[in-house]
Amino acid sequence: MALADSTRGLPNGGGGGGGSGSSSSSAEPALFPDIVELNVGGQVYVTRRCTVVSVPDSLLWRMFTQQQPQELARDSKGRFFLDRDGFLFRYILDYLRDLQLVLPDYFPERSRLQREAEYFELPELVRRLGAPQQPGPGPPHSRRGVHKEGSLGDELLPLGYAEPEQQEGASAGAPSPTLELASRSPSGGAAGPLLTPSQSLDGSRRSGYITIGYRGSYTIGRDAQADAKFRRVARITVCGKTSLAKEVFGDTLNESRDPDRPPERYTSRYYLKFNFLEQAFDKLSESGFHMVACSSTGTCAFASSTDQSEDKIWTSYTEYVFCRE
Repeated sequence: MALADSTRGLPNGGGGGGGSGSSSSSAEPALFPDIVELNVGGQVYVTRRCTVVSVPDSLLWRMFTQQQPQELARDSKGRFFLDRDGFLFRYILDYLRDLQLVLPDYFPERSRLQREAEYFELPELVRRLGAPQQPGPGPPHSRRGVHKEGSLGDELLPLGYAEPEQQEGASAGAPSPTLELASRSPSGGAAGPLLTPSQSLDGSRRSGYITIGYRGSYTIGRDAQADAKFRRVARITVCGKTSLAKEVFGDTLNESRDPDRPPERYTSRYYLKFNFLEQAFDKLSESGFHMVACSSTGTCAFASSTDQSEDKIWTSYTEYVFCRE
């Protein structure tokens, strides 16, 4: 249907009527297709050409107006390739569609998105991402803070926080200690610590559960005399509250399958960037967690090997439950 729209002269349909076709083809010897496929860091996007050239003098505008198709990098399937963050590019593409910045609540990647906007040379988007965030609706203690890097973080204002106009009897030149504590930047040095979703009011860490799991496979000879050959741990999954998972695993946590999950919600779609169970155990132990349960399930199948014998191939899924009280 998208191709049919272009033939009716809709935006990015190649311009007006057929009379202008000869002049445009003379100006652009090798035209880009009306529908372009982009491979951005392994993520595939399909959009109209007019969308990617909607901001003049940007990187994408120069690529798709000042260069020829054969001059741009492509992947094995012929899609135009960009070696950038494929998950953040969806926000870049949304901005290019209508020049509006709309981000989900509890968006933790603001500084990284600003860096992507700088790379694609979108100055207005960079300016909007660098602007101070307006506090959202709701009680003051539920509002989120801003990291010193400019990205939305997990800090929460203390329960005693009060807006300046809401304070009665306070002088303009002498703000209350509570307000002063809440308004100081993390880089201010003398400011007290701000609370995170994994902390309670007295500064202690909240209790909770984290479950990690993995799927592994190994082979055993039919006579069960040979040693088992363990193949590999493909991926270690993480289930639990978002804020606890980020506290424990930090940068080693891959959030690509659930990037916009609020800190107080639960998820089962995170996984780790490493494949060593002991490393995961160490991180949990360092954060005060201890194992409280373990379960495993498995299946068995027979496979013929090169020496005409049959091997048993076991596939198992194991989960470990950790608790911090």
